[in-house]
Amino acid sequence: MAVFANIHRHLLAEGTVDPRQVHIPPALPSRELLCLVHSPEYVDAFCSGTLDQQRMRRIGFGEVTRSQTLIDRTLAEVAGTLLTAELALEHGLACNTAGGTHHAFRDYGSGFCIINDLAVTAEVLLRQGRASRVLILDVDVHQGDGTAHIFSGRQDVFTLSVHAASNFPARKQTSHLDVALPDGTGDNAFCAAVAEALTGVLQTFRPDLVLYDAGVDPHQDDALGRLSLTDDGLRRRELLARVLDSCLGAGIPVAGYVGGGYHADLEVLAARHCWLHRAAAALWHDYRL
Repeated sequence: MAVFANIHRHLLAEGTVDPRQVHIPPALPSRELLCLVHSPEYVDAFCSGTLDQQRMRRIGFGEVTRSQTLIDRTLAEVAGTLLTAELALEHGLACNTAGGTHHAFRDYGSGFCIINDLAVTAEVLLRQGRASRVLILDVDVHQGDGTAHIFSGRQDVFTLSVHAASNFPARKQTSHLDVALPDGTGDNAFCAAVAEALTGVLQTFRPDLVLYDAGVDPHQDDALGRLSLTDDGLRRRELLARVLDSCLGAGIPVAGYVGGGYHADLEVLAARHCWLHRAAAALWHDYRL
């Protein structure tokens, strides 16, 4: 998607990111890694461009789902999500310019999500012994239903979703903790809900890595959102709700992902996504990472 390139360009142009801080995954993820959370049949069908019509309709991209371009882009996104988490474990904090495909289930994709990059990343790091407890914090306007379903009943992964109660998906899954907000929830109430939920989970679950899906579709002007955050609200979510600061202050590495966002003007959308990276850049200096 063009918005990912726009985010990268914005961050460099405004000086939020130094080119030396930009990392590119060395390789695409293997079939073995994808099959840690997805069924081999689904992985093979997608990667070979032979997904059936029913599953393509559920994803939402149409015939382009079978194109090599989208296959490669999807795999590259997973690779970027995993690399971001690895960098976070090494340095304490890292952010991607993509990621957060939380509607992908084990056997099918949904809502423009094909492979669940968050789930693959968490499972890889747990299997490798590089993490023992992973918190997936999802503040996208839509519930992270695929992620919740994949990790249902797990004790080593905690899924926390703060979302619009009446928005997609119509049939919600059960996260370890769901905070469902009414339509029209604004800046103050949203930030307070995130801060309260996160504080409690950090204290009780005590993760050693946080994967943070920072979707900007709670914005009041988002085409698919039903909440009412302003541009300032997105800034305050990262700073007032203290998502990054709370994790870093507790000594917990955090990897940030841009999540969902829908606006006809990709320049406007990219600027919204950049609030995650701006907050991360400020805290990078504050914590001397």
